[in-house]
Formats: sequence, C-alpha cells, structure tokens
Amino acid sequence: MTDVRITHIGGPTTLVEVGGWRLLTDPTFDAPGRRYAFGWGTSSRKTAGPAIAVADLGPVDAVLLTHDHHGDNLDDAGRALLPAVGTVITTESGAGRLGGNAQGLRPWAATTLSAPGKPTIEVTATPCRHGPPLSGPIVGDVIGFALAWEGQRHGVFWVSGDTVLYGGVRQVAERFTVGTALLHLGGVKFPVTGPVRYSMTARKAVDLCREVRPHTAIPVHYEGWKHFQQGRDAMEAEFAAAPDDVRRSVRWLPIGVPGDVDA
Repeated sequence: MTDVRITHIGGPTTLVEVGGWRLLTDPTFDAPGRRYAFGWGTSSRKTAGPAIAVADLGPVDAVLLTHDHHGDNLDDAGRALLPAVGTVITTESGAGRLGGNAQGLRPWAATTLSAPGKPTIEVTATPCRHGPPLSGPIVGDVIGFALAWEGQRHGVFWVSGDTVLYGGVRQVAERFTVGTALLHLGGVKFPVTGPVRYSMTARKAVDLCREVRPHTAIPVHYEGWKHFQQGRDAMEAEFAAAPDDVRRSVRWLPIGVPGDVDA
C-alpha cells in the first residue's frame, strides 16, 4: 500500500484517503463573503467557497484539526461536521473547548487510529508557532501531524499546520523521514500588525524543504481568504528558483480534483 489520494478542497482543507481511511484536515465549508474575527484586532474575509460541499463529502473517519479557534481552519459548517466523524485529533486546549469526540495532543505526543480491515495509523503531533516569538498566548496553540502506517515507501505523511519557520518545525527533520508534506503557506499577515507573518511564505517553505527533504511537497492554505498574502503565482516563482531537489518535490493539486501521491 503506497498510494494516497488527496483532494484539496480549499484553504487548509484536504481529504486524505489511504487504506480505506478517509481523513479530513481543518474543515472549512462555509460559503464565501463573510468576515471572521481572529482576535486582537485581526480579521479576514472568505473569498472562495469549498470545492466540495459537505453534503457531497461522504463519510469521514477522523478529522485532523491543527487548531479550532480561527475561522479559516474551522468555520461554522466545519464545526457542525465534527460530531458525525469518528475522532477529532487536535490540540489539548482545543479538545477542551470542543469536548465530545475530540482528543488533544501536545507536540510529540502520539495516538493511533485503528479499525478492522484498515492499517493502523500512528498520529504524532508536531510543533507549530503561529506567529513571531512570544506570540503563543495571543495566537493560541497549533499543532501539525505526522502520520505513519505500514507500507509507506518514502516516509511519514506530514501536515505542517499553520506555522512560521522556527526551531520546533525544524525538529521534524531530526525525528522523521518525510514522504509527503502538506505545507500550510500563504505568508499570512494583517494590517494591524504590519510586517509580522503568521504562516510561511514560499521562500521559507523552500528553506524548510531543504532541511526536511520531503519526497513530495504539496502547498495548501494559500487561497480563498483575504489575509493570505502570497498566492500561487508568486509561490511558483519562488519554487522555480529553489534548488533542483526542492523544485522537483513540489506538486500542485488542482482544487477539488483527487490526486494520487506515491507515498
């Protein structure tokens, strides 16, 4: 079992299908047009709806929720979906807020997804810092996810989560061989906080890929919202100038179209 089918639904939201599992990352299914407050004077407007409606999504076994407190990672329609899925894996603080079927992990803690007839998936939470140093109390807790199952050819399946490039993210390279990386990019910033970034630009992603060395790097979290400051065209230019191994690893998934990835 080597192939993973990934459907980029929009923003950070992807459907990951492997070995009979259907895993959903950061559910965002609201219609476009609304403005969402993120706290401390920051806000953003959603400019594009999901490529797949909730009604057409089909069953979901588990949700990998990097954080629950920002509307561009969990909106109202996504939140309404959570009780119907088997498990929600998220931050410890997020699990406390969500309750129900939510399970919280601190960075480097692990849990397993298991079901009859399906491969067991070990899910390890990876560190994120959703802003500059010392911003944690303001922006809140975020995690990424490293997924490992038997039969992976190239290494773990890694969801970076909303993060800037810092030492905690770099530790992924020390602990794992990464096969496929879903990289949350977009270079997020807000007028009220000036040049401060809250997610990676493509240039930072290139730096990260030079360290983590994923077999396949898939950008997500770069379109559909006003606060994403770096779209696909600008990112493609950055990746085109990257070292050959990084440039060859980058794969863009057409939004709404399932793509098979050699994992």
